[in-house]
Amino acid sequence: MTSYTCNPAGPVYGYLRVPGDKSISHRSIMLSSIATGTSQISGFLQGEDSLHTLRAFQQMGVAIEQNGADIIVHGVGMDGLQQPPQALDMGNSGTAMRLLVGLLSGQAFDTTLVGDASLSSRPMQRVIDPLTAMGASISSSSEGTAPLTIKGGQRLRAIRYPLPVASAQVKSCILLAGLYAEGITEVIEPAPTRDHTERMLRGFGCEVISEGHQISLRGGQRLRATNIEVPADISSAAFFL
Repeated sequence: MTSYTCNPAGPVYGYLRVPGDKSISHRSIMLSSIATGTSQISGFLQGEDSLHTLRAFQQMGVAIEQNGADIIVHGVGMDGLQQPPQALDMGNSGTAMRLLVGLLSGQAFDTTLVGDASLSSRPMQRVIDPLTAMGASISSSSEGTAPLTIKGGQRLRAIRYPLPVASAQVKSCILLAGLYAEGITEVIEPAPTRDHTERMLRGFGCEVISEGHQISLRGGQRLRATNIEVPADISSAAFFL
């Protein structure tokens, strides 16, 4: 057997910024893109998952540029997205795919979402079912996995949906579709989940009501551009700690 001896090397000094939160980075691009006006995002996580979301919205006609360490998003409004020239590749990001399928259900054009082998094996029926109940038209593999094709031009209607299992991704997917639905969309959680989407929607000027385990929003609201500071992610800080 080989043995190693580790001796203290002395103190380490310096300052660093811990990488930004991935979930909020995804949402910052999505909401800025469908808002009216220009948003500035600082602390955006420059990781593959977040960058897949950024590239997807660029393919849908959103001008996104980098200004130093910040990301500048020139929002096109709720109805300003354009049909992408090819399928949108979500890489290995389940968050990006599950949230985007909700947002894209309310668009006027068809879209296909694809991912790598791992993402293509993950269950998507949990978002397909409530979206279908809202009037969306979504096709998947026979196993209910990606690739997902969302048919555009569907008239969405609000629903009241009790989540079978607590899931921030499914909740967020339904709320994003609810922005394009007629009526008030309500999601009931069996247990509290992360409320990034609700908080950020409010930051963009959308009224979201949270009462106990129920979250609701009225369709047809417009988002206004805002500046976003993505908080550092404690899990990313673990490497430095």
